[in-house]
Amino acid sequence: MATTNAPRAVSVVILKGGVGKSTTSMNLARQLAERGDTLFADLDPNGHATNGLGFQDAYQDELNLRDVLLDGDATPSDLIRKTDHGFDLLPSSNTLEDVEKDLAGAMQGSARVKSNIVDPLLGETYEYVVFDCPAYPGMLNNNALVATGNVMIPLEPGSSAIGGYKRTMERLIEPAREYIDVDVLAVIPNKLSDRIDHRTEDRELLENLNTATYEVNDGQPLQEVVPEFARISATEFDRIDAGEMTPPKPGIRHRSALSRSLQHNQPLQDYDPENDQIACYQELADIVANGGTTS
Repeated sequence: MATTNAPRAVSVVILKGGVGKSTTSMNLARQLAERGDTLFADLDPNGHATNGLGFQDAYQDELNLRDVLLDGDATPSDLIRKTDHGFDLLPSSNTLEDVEKDLAGAMQGSARVKSNIVDPLLGETYEYVVFDCPAYPGMLNNNALVATGNVMIPLEPGSSAIGGYKRTMERLIEPAREYIDVDVLAVIPNKLSDRIDHRTEDRELLENLNTATYEVNDGQPLQEVVPEFARISATEFDRIDAGEMTPPKPGIRHRSALSRSLQHNQPLQDYDPENDQIACYQELADIVANGGTTS
């Protein structure tokens, strides 16, 4: 059982691109920064979050994560950048795909992020570390799981949503669990835009998450790791269909401000502090701080 409010690292993972992983991890880091010193570590070779925060120079810097993870010529503090948003950034690099390949042949190659980044920083310099991970299985994702032992899985509506969840569990998390403990802290439906009183993809995703029989953590039902902002019971669905209940809008909803905030190199909190979706990211930060949902 996770210790409430203990220093904690978490990986935001999903083996599928374009589902809001970087947006989720960045805004999670922003809200965790309200609770304690936070490091946002970008392990995704595409550097979407690093560039989205305005650190294009760091993404192309000759001194990069290779020097920390493989060559031993640098420490994380040599790379970490201060942001204007309360958290620090360990930037991605345009050489990370090569680092991925070299980690496969390195001694203790799956433990380099833990030994070189998380162990020296978590609980010392930072209370929270958030990793934005690649959208494919490999050594960087393995490193993130070993380093954190905690994951959050964002999903977006669509025919492949549950498939992406199952693929992530089967190809990434379950294999890692043969060697280490990995807890799924939350499965997060995001980028929702449609009504749920009709047979939309939004409705299908929410029904799957809230009523499925899948297990996530040692027999724990999937619905217990769905955040409160996305929970809706079968009874509530029945009442909605019968016209007895005004349809709520669960999940992280699509807002143009979320995409515009990246164009302005800012998390949502700083770009649009009155936005109604900030409360969702605040709840995700609470889940990390508490080591899981309240269920």
